[in-house]
Amino acid sequence: MTEQKSWNAFTVERKDHVAQVTLTGPGKGNAMGPDFWSELPEIFAELDADQDVRAVVLAGSGKHFSFGLDLPAMSGGFGAVLADKAQAGPRTTFHDMIKRMQAAINAVADCRKPVIAAVHGWCIGGGVDLITAADVRYASADAKFSIREVKVAIVADMGSLARLPAIIGDGHLRELALTGKDIDAARAEKIGLVNDVFDDAEAVLAAAHATATEIALNPPLVVHGIKDVLDHTRSAGVDDSLRYVAAWNAAFLPSRDLTEAITAVFQKRAPEFRGE
Repeated sequence: MTEQKSWNAFTVERKDHVAQVTLTGPGKGNAMGPDFWSELPEIFAELDADQDVRAVVLAGSGKHFSFGLDLPAMSGGFGAVLADKAQAGPRTTFHDMIKRMQAAINAVADCRKPVIAAVHGWCIGGGVDLITAADVRYASADAKFSIREVKVAIVADMGSLARLPAIIGDGHLRELALTGKDIDAARAEKIGLVNDVFDDAEAVLAAAHATATEIALNPPLVVHGIKDVLDHTRSAGVDDSLRYVAAWNAAFLPSRDLTEAITAVFQKRAPEFRGE
């Protein structure tokens, strides 16, 4: 494969009409820090415009797909809105930040080239948001998934709550989102979060490339049309959900519980939530 440009949070390689986008950090476990959110939409805009690319494989480097939001690296964005008596100004700035981050995940979903996610190891929080924007999801046997935002006093706002109803159904989504529990690859396959499970990271990546190659052999404009038609029936609902949760979090996310969650992360201890 050939890599054409240097990124901080990703590598992008192209070969035989298939691109592989690999999360590389720089945070531990490919955690999603500022570089992730700024580079992801640029990468997928380039892939969407690249006529030589017909399908995309999305993977994680190292032992895990992604630990999700890099809370320490992104905590600066919460500072002003968590300050005492934060009103319209900081809340508007925070709302704008949420919208920019949502646009990064949307860039994956809106890419005309089908995206196949190959998940191994942990896929937590923002990692789940990311794979819900893919067209096909595969997992290795060691993969584990968690919609963990509730455990850090956040209503998930990057797409899981908007896209997962069409993928795993309402009941499974409510269970996972309200508990923040971890599920293994077998449960993920059972509820439809992933299409298939493979032995290990190497096998799941090979399977993702096999599917991407199979798609790339089909007429590309027809493939674009299939994605467009499939997305049409749910795009308005997804957009409405994302707009609503962005406004909700700008209004209600600042809390003592969120401050406690961030403090607990830095102090490496369990948080104590009080509903304040």
